[in-house]
Amino acid sequence: MSSSTQTTQALRPDRKKSRLHLDIIGLGIAVVMVFPVYWLIISALRPNHEIRSYDQTLWPTSITFDNFVRATEQQNFVTAIQSSLIVAVTAVVGGMIIATLAALAIGRFRFFGRKALVLIMILVQMLPPTAMLIPIYAQLNAMGGVDEYWGLIVVYLVSTLPFATIMIRGFVVNIPVELEESAMVDGCTRFQAFRRVIFPLLAPGLAAASIFALVNAWNEYLFAYILINDNSKYTLNVWLMTFTTERGTDYGALMAASTMIALPVVVFFMIIQKKMAAGLTSGAVKG
Repeated sequence: MSSSTQTTQALRPDRKKSRLHLDIIGLGIAVVMVFPVYWLIISALRPNHEIRSYDQTLWPTSITFDNFVRATEQQNFVTAIQSSLIVAVTAVVGGMIIATLAALAIGRFRFFGRKALVLIMILVQMLPPTAMLIPIYAQLNAMGGVDEYWGLIVVYLVSTLPFATIMIRGFVVNIPVELEESAMVDGCTRFQAFRRVIFPLLAPGLAAASIFALVNAWNEYLFAYILINDNSKYTLNVWLMTFTTERGTDYGALMAASTMIALPVVVFFMIIQKKMAAGLTSGAVKG
């Protein structure tokens, strides 16, 4: 047996041991991340008297669905769903249209200030939302956008534009210009070439960017709380405040409502997670 083979065999136990340590660390991180979600669901199924008890257990002694019933019977439940759908869907659709046009302009054309524009979009992503809260509120208040759906929609749309534009641009630069030129030689206009050739190839990038925009608009709380004061226009995340009153907090119904709000997003992610991962990696290969 050669010395190199002996050395390799000697290193294998160390590699297995280090891999085992990494697996244990990964499992520990996964447990820490999943435990709050588990506790949320378990709390939604506990009776209220057990939630308020000091002797909490990892599994409820009894399971009840009364918390979910009280959550659905809470005032403005239906209007909160309607508000969230209006704001989220409009912001996502509008954001994807504008981001696609901007990505095509940046990826296909050479114009003065193109690199500066990309740099500004990256820098904007680094700013915390709280730093822009006061100027955004002052501007929307002067324009009459406070307590209006369109004001919140504009905020969500603009906040997702830089990331979505940069992501979609990664797909645009990977599509050969010759495909578009060939379609135009065959008689297509520029718009027809985009619709028939470019758009199908951009679909994975648009899906990944729209998922990011949807999660951002669906789960956002701070701007919705500041910009919307009408109870009938509360989004779901702001509507959760109604479970806290002067008499206390209905924790069971609050946990049940939080579970119902989070469940559609979780299910949606489980369905499209492979497509989303493919879209994220495909757009980052080149450009």
